[in-house]
Amino acid sequence: MAWGNYEFLETNLSDGVLTIALNRPDNLNATNRQMHGELSRVFTQASFDTAVHVIVLTGTGRAFSAGGDIAFLQQCIEDPAVFDEVAYEGKQIVYSMLDCEKPIVGRINGHAAGLGATLALMCDITFVADHAKISDPHVRVGLVAGDGGAVIWPQLIGYARAKEYLLTGKPILAPEAEMIGLINYAVPLDELDARVDAFVQELLNGATAAIRSTKAAINVTLKQLATASMETSTALERLSNRSPEHRLAIQAMLNKEAPVFRSK
Repeated sequence: MAWGNYEFLETNLSDGVLTIALNRPDNLNATNRQMHGELSRVFTQASFDTAVHVIVLTGTGRAFSAGGDIAFLQQCIEDPAVFDEVAYEGKQIVYSMLDCEKPIVGRINGHAAGLGATLALMCDITFVADHAKISDPHVRVGLVAGDGGAVIWPQLIGYARAKEYLLTGKPILAPEAEMIGLINYAVPLDELDARVDAFVQELLNGATAAIRSTKAAINVTLKQLATASMETSTALERLSNRSPEHRLAIQAMLNKEAPVFRSK
């Protein structure tokens, strides 16, 4: 059955499983203003719906999410007040995923970049198509990694490795990501549905209250870290949205060029 009331999220609730799919396939599910706002609300709505027992997060089309839509990023440069609102929503996305006691299973069907990577890594369990790349390229467009990357990458792979990927924005292939603990499983795309379905069924067959409370217990420390980190990183990202480097990078990308940053 249809669930929710969203324009850029495709939602379906069936037998206790809520599937949320990022739904801008022609734009590789890049996040625009409307989708970002919807993401800040959907996990809270799912938390309060007693018919929802497990959440599956995925994308339509060939990508999970290419991150932020370039035209939307240009809008944020032209009107920084818009970005200030988005920064607040970004915190709500992370907090609502951590607050949701229902298990969130990531069915990551393709590349996940920027906010897309944060969404994938904030899932409780991640199954990723083995051709997919995961990256947080905020710095490559002159932005601070303020939408949750600075929170979750160090907790999954340690600070040294996290700094390597966050300070360069370089991608990591799913099999390597599995090897270092960034994700749970890298699987062939044609096996993705079966692997996710089997794990979801295992959760549905388990002790619901115990599973939810165990997730809540695990997330206590992570929520404390997230609150401290997100308040700082989003403030710094708001400043970087106003920077000449970011303006230069977005203009270059609009011109189909690679940004070139000048050494100080």
